[in-house]
Amino acid sequence: MGCGCSNLSACCWSLDQNRSIPEADNVENEDKGEEDDLPAFREYSIETLQMATSGFAMENIVSEHGEKAPNVVYKGKLENQRRIAVKRFNRSAWPDARQFLEEAKAVGQLRNHRLANLLGCCCEGDERLLVAEFMLNETLAKHLFHWEAQPMKWVMRLRVALHLAEALEYCTSKGRALYHDLNAYRIVFDDEGNPRLSCFGLMKNSRDGKSYSTNLAFTPPEYLRTGRVTPESVMYSFGTLLLDLLSGKHIPPSHALDLIRDRNIQMLTDSCLEGQFSNDDGTELVRLASRCLQYEPRERPNPKSLVTALIPLQRDTEVPSHELMGILHGTDAVPLSPLGEACLRMDLTAIHDVLEKLGYKDDEGAATELSFQMWTNQMQETLTSKKKGDVAFRHKDFRAALECYTQLLNSCPSSLMLEPWFPQRFMLGVVCLTS
Repeated sequence: MGCGCSNLSACCWSLDQNRSIPEADNVENEDKGEEDDLPAFREYSIETLQMATSGFAMENIVSEHGEKAPNVVYKGKLENQRRIAVKRFNRSAWPDARQFLEEAKAVGQLRNHRLANLLGCCCEGDERLLVAEFMLNETLAKHLFHWEAQPMKWVMRLRVALHLAEALEYCTSKGRALYHDLNAYRIVFDDEGNPRLSCFGLMKNSRDGKSYSTNLAFTPPEYLRTGRVTPESVMYSFGTLLLDLLSGKHIPPSHALDLIRDRNIQMLTDSCLEGQFSNDDGTELVRLASRCLQYEPRERPNPKSLVTALIPLQRDTEVPSHELMGILHGTDAVPLSPLGEACLRMDLTAIHDVLEKLGYKDDEGAATELSFQMWTNQMQETLTSKKKGDVAFRHKDFRAALECYTQLLNSCPSSLMLEPWFPQRFMLGVVCLTS
């Protein structure tokens, strides 16, 4: 975990040695933006959550490790159309039902616009589940490490850091200073593209379970010694997130601190950020990260001082987050149906399953009324391609279906497009072609 130096800031350049994070002594962190429109915390029945998640269907899993995760998170929708995230714990995680309920209710009292708030829980038999707001626009890990359209902009990364610090400050003010395994998967983006801290990390994964993942390279040094998470441990994890935001990669703190000590900041900075920030801003973020990663817990800053230090770094504050993120905004982002989501993912197996549930027909035995001029050799070949494609698709032979639907789309006369079965085959062909 680095050199073990008790004062890592001394390893940075002299400009940083004499600077201190200003404390916001005159500014109280008000609970502004608390979401009054959210329902009060409640207990849900297992039947309600089964219905909301389509029976805890695999296609509704949103955990980073999928169904292999020890505690699986599903997306779902209640009868009132509210979208939810449901964390289903391992059956042996919380044997004491009363302890689970007490912990969940305590977290459920929090309400803040910087959190993906906890809406309720379920505690029936050996089932233990948490219900939270569902955030449509995925995790920081997705946008930072696995981006597709564009890398996250510098101003947005600074906004993420500030919002996260504000979330931790709010939780601390409410007596919930402990957060378990703070990382890029715990930060999610709402409909507006604003980052929020998942409430799930405010509870352990189990009554006596580990507070951190098994990756020791990112674990606070005092946790390795004692096995206990403290508020200062959370600040260490915040420092690793600052490194993530700066580098665009998940760099072990010890390696990052070596680069900082060698003043090799260029190796630490994401090349996609070139020209987007000043040296002063980069230096300040590095300094904050190194302070959070102090070996001695008492030398790390608290959330309030982090907020105070990050506010002056904010730029383009009038630009909405969804514009900076390049994502659809609010009502423009119409939720897709299961079939729409499957098509978006080009998941042919999921498309097959959806169509089977909807009563997909391959037209066998159905009378097909075609005008005389359509009965040509070309037409016979076209209909044969359709039937072969249907059979292949029903048997999940997508390679053969691709070939048959390709023939259908390439050779189909315009008059056939009026047939009632054509739109369905057209959609299947397009999906097969684009996959």
